[in-house]
Amino acid sequence: MRFRSTSYTPLMLMAQTCALLGFACYAVVLAPLQEEWGLSNLQSGLIASAFFFGYMLAVPVATALTDRIDARKVYLIGGLSAAIGLLAMGIFAHNFWTALLFMAINGAGLAGTYMPGLKILSDRIKSGELTRHIAFYTAFFGIGTGFSYLCSGWILSLLGWRYVFGLIALGPLLAFVIVLCFIPPLDHEKWSGPLQIRLRDLFPVDKWKIVLQDKKAAGFIFGYTAHTIELFASRSWIVAFFAFCAISSGESFFLAITTLAGIINFFGVPASILGNEIALRIGRQRWVCIAMITSAVLGIILASSTGHTWWLIIILAVAHAVFIMADSATLTAGLVISAQENIKGAAMGLHSLMGFGGGLLGPAIFGFVLDIAGSRSSHAAWIWAYAAIVIWGVLFVLYERRHGWAGKSA
Repeated sequence: MRFRSTSYTPLMLMAQTCALLGFACYAVVLAPLQEEWGLSNLQSGLIASAFFFGYMLAVPVATALTDRIDARKVYLIGGLSAAIGLLAMGIFAHNFWTALLFMAINGAGLAGTYMPGLKILSDRIKSGELTRHIAFYTAFFGIGTGFSYLCSGWILSLLGWRYVFGLIALGPLLAFVIVLCFIPPLDHEKWSGPLQIRLRDLFPVDKWKIVLQDKKAAGFIFGYTAHTIELFASRSWIVAFFAFCAISSGESFFLAITTLAGIINFFGVPASILGNEIALRIGRQRWVCIAMITSAVLGIILASSTGHTWWLIIILAVAHAVFIMADSATLTAGLVISAQENIKGAAMGLHSLMGFGGGLLGPAIFGFVLDIAGSRSSHAAWIWAYAAIVIWGVLFVLYERRHGWAGKSA
């Protein structure tokens, strides 16, 4: 079955949504697992970070391969790996160490789908404004994670935490089927010949140096890193934060807190798409700075809202989620169109590696600060924990404004 090139975008959006269904499984079951296994906040954060550690280990291989073979092949392997990691987590995980292993496998699977999925699009779409397709693709990260919260919460309430991982494993498996059946293989002369991947191909330091010498491209990469520290820490701990808010205020939220977390994630989709449109008009760098500062301010205000009524907390959580995601598509699209064509795969690999390195650090930093500032039962500890993850965006903006990146047009 053949499609017009622009028809690949809806298919890849569907596949990405399915592939991301495992993203929030652990965030949803964090509290019951913490009690069942006697985990500290730092250990809980490290399990969340293991997902991103697995991503970081696999993404150099995945992105290097997309420069040598059709990214579709890489995607298929990634989908299967993510399904295996989730299924193993549901069946075999029984303590901190086993959870680290299986969450890392799940993260490695995502590495084989997320950026390779973007490469599938960029290799096949040759007409129209490519950045708009990229904006939709990156924005749908919020759709996938939103459904992940919703589905995981429903399964947890009905069947227990092991079924959360076991049933959600069907998501990346379905992504595998979509790409296998509906995305046709692509041939290119640069992919001919024997496949040879060397260490310098996995970690193409020379190419990365060239990427980082481009001040514009480097700015998008470091900005993405600061963005993901805040984004993934917030998403990993949002369910636990809502639970603390409900206890502190003495009010029950009008919906299950996992459902609320999922709905809030959906607001990131239009925020990312509209953010890219705004960036096209006022400049990408300028918009990134505005979004990051606003997100940091809203993050601190949200953390300070514990003990207040639920509707105020939800409004602030939505506003924070919107501005976290407002620069997401802008940062990724900016990197894609800034990178030189012959090293685009390496540039996207570095972008993803650095970004999910932020994802690795964010949840662990959040949990560590919670522990040293008074644990999950302390109002002040939540403020300090949020401050520890939003400060990176502020520091990035201050640095880039001083060095002139923000003043240049996109």
